[in-house]
Amino acid sequence: MTHRSEIAKARRWVIKVGSALLTNDGRGLDTEMISTLVEQLAGLRKNGCEVVLVSSGAVAAGIVRLGWNSRPTALHDLQAAAAVGQMGLVQSYETAFMRYDLHTAQVLLGHDDVLARDRYLNARGTLNTLLQLGVIPIVNENDTVVTDEIRFGDNDTLAALVANLIDADALVLLTDQEGLFEEDPRQNPAASMVESLDANAPELDSMAGEGGSLGRGGMITKVRAARLAARSGTETVIAGGRVPKIVDAIASGALVGTWLYSGKLPQAARKQWLAGMVQVQGSIELDDGAVEVLSKSGRSLLPVGVCAVEGRFNRGDMVSCRDSLGREIARGLVNYNADEARRILGSPSGDIETLLGYQGDDELIHRDNLVLL
Repeated sequence: MTHRSEIAKARRWVIKVGSALLTNDGRGLDTEMISTLVEQLAGLRKNGCEVVLVSSGAVAAGIVRLGWNSRPTALHDLQAAAAVGQMGLVQSYETAFMRYDLHTAQVLLGHDDVLARDRYLNARGTLNTLLQLGVIPIVNENDTVVTDEIRFGDNDTLAALVANLIDADALVLLTDQEGLFEEDPRQNPAASMVESLDANAPELDSMAGEGGSLGRGGMITKVRAARLAARSGTETVIAGGRVPKIVDAIASGALVGTWLYSGKLPQAARKQWLAGMVQVQGSIELDDGAVEVLSKSGRSLLPVGVCAVEGRFNRGDMVSCRDSLGREIARGLVNYNADEARRILGSPSGDIETLLGYQGDDELIHRDNLVLL
């Protein structure tokens, strides 16, 4: 896949915008830039696309609001600045999106929300529900409470993990450069910009400045993000956020920015990533009807089709799905722990609330989190 028309087909987008674009040379949030960005994202929505915005800028905005002359180094000062700045950032986006009758939702994610399997399911479910409701989630790292040991470290990585989380078709990393160059354009003005390349191409490391203390304009984090996104078949474009109508151009398939392509079919990549994500923690035996439904129709696994549960597992663990002869036919991330699964096995989904005392998911394993073997 080497033609930009493939990106134009994308229906689910993650757009990441960095602090350098959102802050007005240290004078606070650049409301004109926010307005321009929102106009383009509203255009994507008008064309029937789903959009998640991953936005930096909270710390920078908070520093200005607090009247500080420079970025602090103390962790608690940075967290306080993030808390103050987040208010202004979300307020600016909310106001801008309201002009297009679009609702927004603030989503603050931490390390465990993506990597802990039970929280992964919760975060995925929440984001998917917001998208189904036509809401635009505005995602940022939970800077107010994270520590240096567990923070993502950059919103490029966060954006890629969000792309994995929601099976995004396209990830757009908007920066203050027009794309990735073969050499540092600040040192060689004649350097050529990379039009497209496989996200896993080894030459990207030297182009992006691997080994440098800062990299080349933060490009190394963007290359790593593209590789993360490629695990679930997401196409990544690195582009200049100040280029007029840049999101519109990318969505039309124009030759702008740098396209780091995954080289994989999205569904196959997603399943491959999911299958290698975690070790199997237990198993469930399916009746013949459930085996046929899973094998032929690709539907979710409901409790009514389960005959037995083996092992100890928690919500979000990977479990093996086996037929009556013990043959493994699928693996998936389970929505209930082992004790709960035993209590609801063989029962219709409508009985879950009576059996458990609360209404959880209708599916024992949702088809999006199920890998057929």
